[in-house]
Amino acid sequence: MMDEGTELSLTIAHIVQRLKGSHLHSQIERQAKECLHQPEIKLESLREDVRSFLKTSGGQLPPSHPTAPPEHLKEPLAYMRKAQASWEKRVLKSLNSMSTELGVPLARMRPAVEQKELTNKWNEMGTDEPDLSRFRPVYAPKDFLEVLISLRNPNHDSSEDVSTRSHWGLIQVPLNVRDIPQLVGMCVLNLTTGQLGIDDHAHIHPGIHKKLVAEQDSAAAQQYSRQGCSTGLRADLWALILNSTNQPQDVMHYEQLKAGVIQHDLLVDNLIYKDVKLTASNDDYYFVFEDFLYQVLLCFSRDTAVLEHFKYNSATPPKSYIQGKVGDEESAVVYPPNGVIPFHGFSMYVAPLCFLYNEPSKLYSVFREMYIRYFFRLHSISSSPSGIVALCLQFERLLQTHLPQLFYHLRQIGAQPLRIAFKWMVRAFSGYLSTDQLLLLWDRILGYDSLEVVAVLAAAVFAFRAENLMEVTSLASAEAVLADLSTLKVMPLIQIFLFATAI
Repeated sequence: MMDEGTELSLTIAHIVQRLKGSHLHSQIERQAKECLHQPEIKLESLREDVRSFLKTSGGQLPPSHPTAPPEHLKEPLAYMRKAQASWEKRVLKSLNSMSTELGVPLARMRPAVEQKELTNKWNEMGTDEPDLSRFRPVYAPKDFLEVLISLRNPNHDSSEDVSTRSHWGLIQVPLNVRDIPQLVGMCVLNLTTGQLGIDDHAHIHPGIHKKLVAEQDSAAAQQYSRQGCSTGLRADLWALILNSTNQPQDVMHYEQLKAGVIQHDLLVDNLIYKDVKLTASNDDYYFVFEDFLYQVLLCFSRDTAVLEHFKYNSATPPKSYIQGKVGDEESAVVYPPNGVIPFHGFSMYVAPLCFLYNEPSKLYSVFREMYIRYFFRLHSISSSPSGIVALCLQFERLLQTHLPQLFYHLRQIGAQPLRIAFKWMVRAFSGYLSTDQLLLLWDRILGYDSLEVVAVLAAAVFAFRAENLMEVTSLASAEAVLADLSTLKVMPLIQIFLFATAI
C-alpha cells in the first residue's frame, strides 16, 4: 500500500501534468508565485495544507487501483516497464564501463586553478579543444531502435490479428494509435484554417499577439501556435505556452547551476562536449551556437529540478555508488544529478531554440520545459501516445494503410521504412529540416500538445518521395533518396499527405 505522502506527490504530479499548457495552469502558477510572498503562507506546513484541501474539496483523480505502486501509474504495462528497466541497466553499465576503462571518475571537484580557467572561458568554451578521442556516445538512436523492435507483449497472440498488415512493420506491440481521420477529428491536426508555412498571409494580426502576452493567456497562445507562429512572435508565445519565466529567481537558479558546473567536473560533461562536436558543430545552421549549447547542457546535467518529471516518465533516474561502495544503497546517488544520461544527438534538442533566445538563462528555462514535457518521451520506452514506441507504430501504420505498395516494396528489398525514419523522429526532426521549417513543426507540437505530428510528417516525407523510392533496390539507395530533407516545406507536405489519404 502506498503511504499517504507518496500518494499525495503522485496526485499532485498527475494534476500538474493534466493542467500543463492550459489557461488555468498559467493562472495557478502566477497565483502560487504571488502567494509565496504572503506572510500567512508557511512553506513548512504547505504539504499538510494541500493534503487537507484535497480531502475537504473532494478533489479526486480518476480511480486507480488502491494498491498500485507508483511505477504502475508512471507506466501501466508491465512489459514496457520491464523493457525500460532493462534498457536503463544497459545504459548505466555502458557509462560505468567507460569510467573504469578510461580511469575517469564519474565526478570530481575541480582544483581552484581549473575553476578559475573555466570561469574565464565560460562564454567561449567552443575554443577549447579537449582530447575527446577516448570518449564515445553511451548509445546512438539505432541501438535504441533495436530494443524497440524486440518489444513483445507476452499476453498478446499476434495470430489473432485479422489483418496481416500488423506483421509488415518492425514494431510488434498492440498499441492503439490514431489514423488520419482520428487525428483530424480530435484536433491533433486541423489544417482547414489558415496556416503559416502554407499560406504565409494567414497570420493573426500582431495586436492579438500583444494581447496574448499582456494577458499571459497560455491557452490562447497554444491555440495560436496551431496555425504557426510568425518569426518575431514565436519566442514570447512559446515561453507563454510553456509557462517559462525569466524572473530574478530563474536567473539565480541558472547561476547556481553554472556554479555547480565550475566546481565539479562530471564524466557526462565529456559526453556533452563530444556530442556537440559530432552534431551541432558540423551543422551549417547551428555551429555558431556551440558555446550556448555547452552552457545549457552542462547546467541541465546538474539540475535536480528535472527529477520531478520522473513522476510521470516511465524511466527511473540512474544511480551510481560513491567512493566505490557498490551495492550499498545508502551510498547510491542519482547520476548525473538531473537523472538524464545524454546520448548521441541529444544536443540537437537545444540547438534550434538558440535561434529564439539569446539570453542563456531564458534559453535554459525554455529548453528544460520542452524536455520535461516532450523530448523525454522520445528516448524512453512507454505506451504513451506521444511516446517513441507509439510514434514508430503510428508511422508504420500510416504507411501500411495509405501507401501499401511502397511499404511492401521497401520491406521486400530489406529497407524497412522505420530504419530510415527513426533517426528523424527521435530528434523531432532537429538537424534534418531547415531551421525555419523545423520551428513551424515545433509550433504544432506545442499547439496540439502532442508529438504525433512528428510521425505524420515522417510518413508524409515517404509519400512525397514515393515515386523515387519505388525504383530503389536496396536500403542504401533508399537512404540516398531520403538523405537531404533541408529543402522540404513541412506544412504543405503534411497537407498534401492528409488530402491524399482522405480521398
